[in-house]
Amino acid sequence: MDHSLSLHKAPSLSFFLPSAVKNSQGLHIFTPPNSFSNFTFTYRRSLRTGFTSTPFNDRKVPSVKASAGPSHCDFSSLNAPLEPRSAPGKFLSSVLQNQRQFFHFAAADELKQLAGDRDAAVARMFLSSASDEACLHRRIAQLKEHYCQAAVEDVMYMLIFYKFSEIRVPLVPKLSRCIYNGRLEIWPSKDWELESIHSIEVLEMVREHVSTVIGLRANSSVTDNWATTEIQRLQLGRVYAASILYGYFLKSASSRYHLEKCLALAHQDRLSQRNSLQFPDLLPCGFKSLVFGHVRDMQSVSLGQGPGRQEKNLEELRCYVMGFDPETLQRCAKVKSKEAVNLIEKHSCALFGDEKTGVLETGEVILTSFSSLKRLVLEAVAFGSFLWDIEEYVDTVYKLRDN
Repeated sequence: MDHSLSLHKAPSLSFFLPSAVKNSQGLHIFTPPNSFSNFTFTYRRSLRTGFTSTPFNDRKVPSVKASAGPSHCDFSSLNAPLEPRSAPGKFLSSVLQNQRQFFHFAAADELKQLAGDRDAAVARMFLSSASDEACLHRRIAQLKEHYCQAAVEDVMYMLIFYKFSEIRVPLVPKLSRCIYNGRLEIWPSKDWELESIHSIEVLEMVREHVSTVIGLRANSSVTDNWATTEIQRLQLGRVYAASILYGYFLKSASSRYHLEKCLALAHQDRLSQRNSLQFPDLLPCGFKSLVFGHVRDMQSVSLGQGPGRQEKNLEELRCYVMGFDPETLQRCAKVKSKEAVNLIEKHSCALFGDEKTGVLETGEVILTSFSSLKRLVLEAVAFGSFLWDIEEYVDTVYKLRDN
């Protein structure tokens, strides 16, 4: 029986919504459905990008340790659970390691190249529809579509990886390498870095989610954080996948909230005959900063100072989410592209599955600390938030498939 992790089996998103939202009547939450040879960089690609293989200023790579008992496994920020298998993905991995300052240019170049290759194959298919080679070009277009989809998923994964590296948080590697005698510990926790990407109002909802999932209060003591608990590996994988979906939902809902707020302010200014702000100035951040800007540029627009204003912002966002009708809630929770759905499943399976087969053992129980559980959940929420940003950006260059 196949026990591989799937979004079919992830807990419903409603399980992780704030209690006030879950109590809304008539709520129906969306839950998504359900080997290559070693790549050698060619001279053509070097000419197109101008990259060389020289080290990037001897930049130090941040590292984290996952340990248990007398053994431990070290991993760097370039050792992700899911390894890119396509040529563009491997190329971007090399650029990130050796020429980091050119990474976003290389990623944009790869996306344009993939979009051009796919569109060219489709165009040839239509041009040859009345010829004897129609079947051949149709098959070529199908193969090209399949290759480009796998490649663009790798590009999206590397873009998410880049955003994690900006806050100096390495992704947790395959757990199968780090569990010793059934015990897992991840340190340092990187809680502050993982929480820093969220605005104040979103962060409170993230902390509520963490408390709901692992049963740890936000103001828990150090002793509470390092207390141990047992959890099935399969269940932990499902919670991780559901936390990605929750991070995606929060990013979608908060972006919608701030956009509507900006439009309302602009409308109010026009009615009062004041000097209205231009629409781009009203946005919380520039579109390009969704992918390549610094984390602090992603914070929502501040309309005031002090704890009173922050508390009001928190309540406003919470009330806004509570006011969602079932259709709006489903629209915010639904992952928009099939590529993003595939990426969530592949990343989760690579992290929690067997190193060789990717299959999860349903009966395996892991002993770990609440601190390590919190690290995994915060990483998953951040992954979902980054995925929303990357999906928005990639879709402007390479048209993703609707989910």
